[in-house]
Amino acid sequence: MSADQMLAFETDCHIFDGCGFPAPGLHSFVFKPLFTVGGIEFNKAMLLAVIGTVAIVWFFWAAFNNAKVVPGKLQMVGEAGYDFIRRGIVYETLGKKEGEKYVPLVVSLFFFVWIMNLWSVIPFAQFPVTSLIAFPAALALVVYVTWVSLTFKRHGFVGAFKNFTGYDKSLGPVLPLAMVIELFSNLLVRPFTHAVRLFANMFAGHTLLLLFTIATWYLLNGIGIAYASVSFLMTLVMTAFELFIQAIQAYVFVLLTCSYIQGALAEHH
Repeated sequence: MSADQMLAFETDCHIFDGCGFPAPGLHSFVFKPLFTVGGIEFNKAMLLAVIGTVAIVWFFWAAFNNAKVVPGKLQMVGEAGYDFIRRGIVYETLGKKEGEKYVPLVVSLFFFVWIMNLWSVIPFAQFPVTSLIAFPAALALVVYVTWVSLTFKRHGFVGAFKNFTGYDKSLGPVLPLAMVIELFSNLLVRPFTHAVRLFANMFAGHTLLLLFTIATWYLLNGIGIAYASVSFLMTLVMTAFELFIQAIQAYVFVLLTCSYIQGALAEHH
């Protein structure tokens, strides 16, 4: 929450008290620096990203550092998550032979995106890191560079150009226009939508959660209590729905990643 919204809670601001409703907005996604390390200012979102990264690395290290034939509980959970991404996404999209080398990348992306989303419903954190466009954009850039470099490596310059432009002689006179549109779509629109899809869903979801949470507190006064109970119920419903959306968005992000890689590996005809 922003400083204004926190102030509304701290000053016991409710309806009929003469104070306005502290509605969520863009200011809800702006945080003051918490501390500075080596000249770099860390705010809440950056700190959550670091903590989330450390947590993911620790979990997989603890699960597989001393792997056993008969897995313990932590190893079992780690294997289930890893195998779900490997078999359910990578193998299904790229095939076992081609896809195996990309499993570490896709697994890392999935769990990073999922944990960054999950911060939204974790007490005291309560903020999805991916609702800030810089984080989805950086992840989409990693996928974009991987896809483009792999396309050039697999097909060479001419083959990559055909791949990016959808070159097809059978299109006849409309081929130049189709190539321009396809090139624009692949090299500019694709990475943009890859990032924005994740960002927009997390941004909207967090805004709705803020809206109902703040409304619940704000309406706790007089006859407003009846409305506060409805708002609180909606907060619970939206939290459950957000948990579902967080997992789905992580899944979609890596599914599209595999789709792009598959396009880079495919032979152009």
